[in-house]
Amino acid sequence: MNTFSEIWSNVLQVFQALPIIKIKDIIEIAVIAFGIYQILKWVRGTRAWMLFKGIIVLFAVSAIAMVFEMNTIMWIFANTINVGIIALLIVFQPELRKALEQLGQKNFLSTLVAFDEQKDKKEKLAQEYIEEIVQACALMSKVKTGALIVLEKDVKLYEFEKTGLPVDAIVTRQILCNIFEHNTPLHDGAVIIRGNRIVAATCYLPLSENMTLSKELGTRHRAAVGISEVSDCVVVTVSEESGKMSVAMGGNLVRGVDLEYLKGKLLEIYADTPDATKFKIWKGRMKNVR
Repeated sequence: MNTFSEIWSNVLQVFQALPIIKIKDIIEIAVIAFGIYQILKWVRGTRAWMLFKGIIVLFAVSAIAMVFEMNTIMWIFANTINVGIIALLIVFQPELRKALEQLGQKNFLSTLVAFDEQKDKKEKLAQEYIEEIVQACALMSKVKTGALIVLEKDVKLYEFEKTGLPVDAIVTRQILCNIFEHNTPLHDGAVIIRGNRIVAATCYLPLSENMTLSKELGTRHRAAVGISEVSDCVVVTVSEESGKMSVAMGGNLVRGVDLEYLKGKLLEIYADTPDATKFKIWKGRMKNVR
């Protein structure tokens, strides 16, 4: 009996030693958690996400060095942390300015509540516009009309969108074919698609500096690879010389795809968001399709 009393007494002492959680503490934790979530959500929606992942790797290396007492690595991190913070502010300056602008325009209620009906509607529209894109590519491929179509994913392409002309139209095969028609004002450059809308046309994209790309590739295909290297977008091109369709993602280009593969892979990429490694596997399987 004495033993039970001692155990119970120890348990009570443990609970009494715990800090008292007040309502304001819960609110404070919720605000901090919401802030961290919004920061991570914002970073994931920009090109800064790739740099952010690199920073996480550096901190992981620093933690390992601390555990195993690697003094040289720890000294390097300790003496470069201040310079690194300043460098990050300079590197992320456009994204930070954009984040502050979005903060002033943000509707917080819409971010706190998610509606399944809207989500289902978005997925349904996604399949519809992928079908429109595929059919547009089929039509342009038959008549050898060059096309460069960028399908935006998580990383927003606002800075490249600004280089073109705003369109803001629902994705349809007729509009896409008209945009890339020869000798029309909008045919030169890329089309950027966000969700189910064509947001801009005649956009300028960065050219890839990958020296291993085939010398046969022109500016259109190098631009497709270039934009896929700096974002997670999927780019569909139609060659003006041969009419062949190609797909670029993660810095990799698959040439000579047919309509069945194009539609299947676009639907798969939208649903599962595979990484560049998975795309490389697909690239190996598609060698016989070229």
